[in-house]
Amino acid sequence: MAIGMHRGGQPQLVTAQAPLRPLDDSSLVSLYLAGQHKAFDQIVERYQKRLLNFVYRTIGDRERAQDLVQEVFIRVHRHMHRFDQAKKFSTWIYTIASNLAKNELRNRSRNPLVFFQTIKKNWEGDHRPLQFEDPHQRPDDLYRRRHLRELVEWTVAQLPGHHRQVFVLRELDGKSYEEIADITGCNLGTVKSRLNRARNRFAHLIAPHLE
Repeated sequence: MAIGMHRGGQPQLVTAQAPLRPLDDSSLVSLYLAGQHKAFDQIVERYQKRLLNFVYRTIGDRERAQDLVQEVFIRVHRHMHRFDQAKKFSTWIYTIASNLAKNELRNRSRNPLVFFQTIKKNWEGDHRPLQFEDPHQRPDDLYRRRHLRELVEWTVAQLPGHHRQVFVLRELDGKSYEEIADITGCNLGTVKSRLNRARNRFAHLIAPHLE
């Protein structure tokens, strides 16, 4: 038996049968380090899809992205004992994914066409990732949104790799500037500069297709 924490900070006794899903990242890490291996399975379930989308959007190859995400979890498993639990686990795991994606792009001789899932219409608005699929929309609206998504995917793929990365993290994943700085290893000024250039380039490239 082990003790976990709810998101609200209240202690909870965790047994092999108790659900792990309600626990926050910090509690799952603690439980895993204490020997409850199912806690790692919950971490994988929580982050697998998000990391796959992030890496895929960055490198443009879904099969290779799956391999890299597998490598992310191998490294997390291998080095969990080194993780500073005073810091955010999400930042740590995204940093690992980001470094693997950057290495993948660095090793390529050409940039592939990357397809993306979403777009931000207002750079300074609510930075929750947009969802193109809405079951309440009419079929013709869904068709137009899917067409726009494909256009956005193509446009973002044209951005330089280091600009594309901050664009994906901010506009598609909704990360804060501080999180992006931690993930990419850049200072805030560099993050904002790259993001501003990425936004301007994105707007320039997509504008002719929206007329």
